Amino acid sequence: MEDIRERTFKFAIRIVKLCQHLDELPGVGRTLGKQLLRAGTSIGANAEEAKAGQSKPDFISKYAIALKEARETLYWLRLLTAAQILPMERLSELQSECDELARIIGSIIVSAKK
Repeated sequence: MEDIRERTFKFAIRIVKLCQHLDELPGVGRTLGKQLLRAGTSIGANAEEAKAGQSKPDFISKYAIALKEARETLYWLRLLTAAQILPMERLSELQSECDELARIIGSIIVSAKK
């Protein structure tokens, strides 16, 4: 099984590449891309920070932030499709991966609380 930190890193790379494309678009696509970039790359950054958590509550807190960022990322991906800035075909795989990451992170939080 792939490490969650490696998986979130690979996801962040895909988000960066998507946002590079959005940055080339005029208008709101570029603005939404900046929001997506912040949230989508923050998932992995918080997973990395959790690895170095100073305590169990700190570990849980970092993963809770990662989960919130994953949910926000899903929101921006859905919005890009709903606003017809990018076609669903382009984003569906990213949305699925982000949803799966959110579920895994949620499971990590639940396990850590036990």
